[in-house]
Amino acid sequence: MKTTVLAALALALAAAPAVAQDYNASANYGDVRLAPGFTPDPHLISLRAGGSIDASTRFNTCRGFITAQPDVRLWWDGKGSLNLKISAISNADTTIVVNGPNGEWYCDDDSGDGSNPVVTLSPVAGRYEIWVGTYSSGETRPAVVSISEISNF
Repeated sequence: MKTTVLAALALALAAAPAVAQDYNASANYGDVRLAPGFTPDPHLISLRAGGSIDASTRFNTCRGFITAQPDVRLWWDGKGSLNLKISAISNADTTIVVNGPNGEWYCDDDSGDGSNPVVTLSPVAGRYEIWVGTYSSGETRPAVVSISEISNF
């Protein structure tokens, strides 16, 4: 009986969905390599925002539902003199979550135009993971990630 209970528990745990963001997973919409002064600016990536993981389980300040793997991975080459603005543009109410190369997490909802999110960073060289969320679990909506040194597009 004890073996049966342990086997059932192991099976249930193995079948449980992941509940954390996996910043090492392959990005849903690929990798982008940019350096200070990149053109064209902004760099735009079309995607479908949303997922089934509640971003607030990562940090209290994060909002929305996202996928386990990042939507976009940005490789930033160098330290520019300008801020880097990572935003999402959508007709839906979206959120954004960014993991920086220093291990810091940045979240936003509605700091951009309308109900669009934007995170403004003083970038350092390295890898940034970007997630775009929606407010309903499992709902995906068209969105565009904008990466810019000059403005929020």
